Amino acid sequence: MVSEWQNHKAQLRSYVSKRIDDPDAVDDILQEVYIKASSNLHQLKSKGSLKGWLYRIAYNTIMDFYRARQPHEMLPEELAIEEDDVSTQAHKELAQCLRPLINELPEKYAIPLRMAELEGVSQQAIADELGLSLSGAKSRVQRSRVKFREQMMTCCDFEIGQQGIIDYVPKKPISRKC
Repeated sequence: MVSEWQNHKAQLRSYVSKRIDDPDAVDDILQEVYIKASSNLHQLKSKGSLKGWLYRIAYNTIMDFYRARQPHEMLPEELAIEEDDVSTQAHKELAQCLRPLINELPEKYAIPLRMAELEGVSQQAIADELGLSLSGAKSRVQRSRVKFREQMMTCCDFEIGQQGIIDYVPKKPISRKC
């Protein structure tokens, strides 16, 4: 199989060099093509499709090369600051609602959730404090999170982005906790 790869080397070099104007980059791309091909050899369906498969890898590697070279415009600093301010304000407002929502949970769920999320206590320490096994504490914290999430979803509509909650809108109060 290696000798067949070598048979395609000159053709692949020509293919890549017609699409890339930097001779050093051509060698780097060729090397990356062969590394990807050898790492993914198990995906090759038949020996007869080796040439087409190598060209597809070469094409994708060339596209990756150009994507990496594309300049990215930086956002104006004031725009980023405004977004941070909005997000920070939303987090502060939301934080004021969290403790009462946690307190609305049954005590067996409120205590481990408060310890894990607000106080940063490890799950092993929660287990020790509450007289539970480690797996029991993990389960209790997980169930607490689920119950807390249900309460939050009943109370508010959330806008979620890559960094988490961006904004929220309280729903019309259904109960005293919202």
